[in-house]
Amino acid sequence: MALVAGVDSSTQSCKVVVVDIETGAEVRSGRALHPEGTEVHPDAWWRALLSALEAAEGLGDGVEALSVAGQQHGMVLLGRDGRVLRPALLWNDTRSAGAAEALIDEVGLEELVARTGLAPVASFTSTKVRWVRDAEPGLVPEIAAVALPHDWLTWRLRGYGPAGESPLGPVLEELVTDRSDASGTGYWSPETGAYDVDLFQQVLGRPAREAAGADAGTDEGAPGVSAGILLPRVLAPEAPAGTVHHSYLAPGHGRILLGAGAGDNAGAALGLGAEEGDVVVSLGTSGTVFAVAPNPVADTSGVVAGFADAGGLFLPLVATLNAARVLSSVAGILGVDHDEFAALAADAAPGSGGVVLVPYFEGERTPNLPTAKASFHNLSIASSTRSNLARAAIEGMLCGLADALDAVRAAGVTPRQLLLIGGAAQNTAVQQVAAQVFDLPLRVPAPGEYVARGAAVQAAWALAGSKPQWPVDTVQDRDADHRPHIREQYRTAVGAVVFQPVMA
Repeated sequence: MALVAGVDSSTQSCKVVVVDIETGAEVRSGRALHPEGTEVHPDAWWRALLSALEAAEGLGDGVEALSVAGQQHGMVLLGRDGRVLRPALLWNDTRSAGAAEALIDEVGLEELVARTGLAPVASFTSTKVRWVRDAEPGLVPEIAAVALPHDWLTWRLRGYGPAGESPLGPVLEELVTDRSDASGTGYWSPETGAYDVDLFQQVLGRPAREAAGADAGTDEGAPGVSAGILLPRVLAPEAPAGTVHHSYLAPGHGRILLGAGAGDNAGAALGLGAEEGDVVVSLGTSGTVFAVAPNPVADTSGVVAGFADAGGLFLPLVATLNAARVLSSVAGILGVDHDEFAALAADAAPGSGGVVLVPYFEGERTPNLPTAKASFHNLSIASSTRSNLARAAIEGMLCGLADALDAVRAAGVTPRQLLLIGGAAQNTAVQQVAAQVFDLPLRVPAPGEYVARGAAVQAAWALAGSKPQWPVDTVQDRDADHRPHIREQYRTAVGAVVFQPVMA
């Protein structure tokens, strides 16, 4: 039985699934935790990856290909010796909000969206790079390459890395990525399929170029580095990135082909088998709404990020910082577990007796309010029940995502059904409320590691030359049960709040 492995190196952990290439059936899996925080040294990801692979026997007999999907936007700065220069700033680190505003002031919002498909916000790599230029200027001359989490992990699996700590050493020219992750940097264009090196130079103040492979020329005394900062070479969706270095394989194992890798949301779309017209709402640490679209999207409002997908199409996406943690936070306030929380919410009527939660516990990315906080509204003696508070938490979380769906529609996407994924999607109360908040038929796929499965799809694609069509089990199908008043009272509450301005 031929096997392929997929990796999801997410914010919280590293997950590995090993699947049968013919059927997509999961054979085994492994997992290892990542450190908490919005700033993490990539070495922790590497240790977790090796641990999760070992737990899943992902580098053992039978596995013929592997691919890594990872959290988008994380900034990995490398020196000429291949060492990481500082802990990586993750997507959820908001300290670069002022840098985003500075880029918009300098270049103009419409110009940036036209060139990259993105309006700069604190989440994107470009704003983090700009923050380094302004906050840590002494580091700028040392930067030889800028990579993303999945780029760096793929590079390490191929045997590259710091001198003395990796079999092949710091050949930075061998850094590779894919179009989905490149499209989240803020200096790559989904429309042209190329880096905007002029924009990168404006961001950091130093020139850059795309890595060309190990045969490219190098500066004297600078192993693996040619003129300018290296940006990973962008591979086609089906292209192999190389092979896992033999020193990481089990004795006697022939080789394991490596896929190009992907950003996490693009990986999830592959794992779900999402097609044009499918809208995915993901309830994880962050909330995301994304759709598979045939054409690039450039939303000058700045709400919809015009990403590329991992299959050759496009993935317009809106993200929120507050999703499943909204539910766990309110469950903690109420002193209940997840099942008790769902039961409480199910006892409340649609609209939660008028109670509304504006769910910006961790600031917010969409709308761009990094300093905002959460608040309950319309509390009265009669409405202040535990059930109303529980249901209001679900409604608030989903109403923010319904606003995101409206923005995707306004960008030209016509959705036909909604796929609800993530741990919170298995909550029966969340499923019920989602059918009332959204105005689309709702499908809830069976629980699964869809980002890792998407990476496995990509690995199989690179190995076999065609994308597999693995079935996806569904645990719930619901017709739309739209209750417009839920969103109407949410909009009223949000409109009544005055938020602190972004400070540079």
